[in-house]
Amino acid sequence: MSDKGEKTKSGDANAAESGAKKGPGKTVGIVAALMIAEAAGVYFIMQATGPKQAEATDVAIEGADVHVEASSVELPLMDDKFQNLQTGRVWVWDAEIVLKVKSKNESFVSEQLQSRGAEIKEAVSMIFRKAQHSHLKEPGLETLNRQLTAYVSEMLGKDSDGNERFERVVIPKCKGFPAE
Repeated sequence: MSDKGEKTKSGDANAAESGAKKGPGKTVGIVAALMIAEAAGVYFIMQATGPKQAEATDVAIEGADVHVEASSVELPLMDDKFQNLQTGRVWVWDAEIVLKVKSKNESFVSEQLQSRGAEIKEAVSMIFRKAQHSHLKEPGLETLNRQLTAYVSEMLGKDSDGNERFERVVIPKCKGFPAE
């Protein structure tokens, strides 16, 4: 019996040693699992509440199917030099003016520009002659653009739908220099 008693004592000692080794292993595993769960929780909360990335595939372009009908064409209105005497000195303004026209109105507008060429040149040159020097020096040429838009709108009129026949007046070049 003494052998059995020693075996149980040594067996209990081995079990106690192995239990002591398993205890810290379980604790480390539990702590690691809690840290991973916490990191995953923070990640999912940030994903749910954070700003969303804009994707190009999510953007819908309205009117993409009617692109052909709504496309526009640029038609040259005039490329000339105009005098202005408003400052008391003679200034020459080298300007190019282009109309951005809806493609469905291109033929009508081209015909009007060709048949009324002299009238258009006179009207545009009068706008430049009467313009104040400060209007011709504006960075965006807002005043000149507004006056030209009003004239072109009146000259071309409206189409059968009641819309303007052109989209806008574009002034890609407008350089002034004293003539003296």
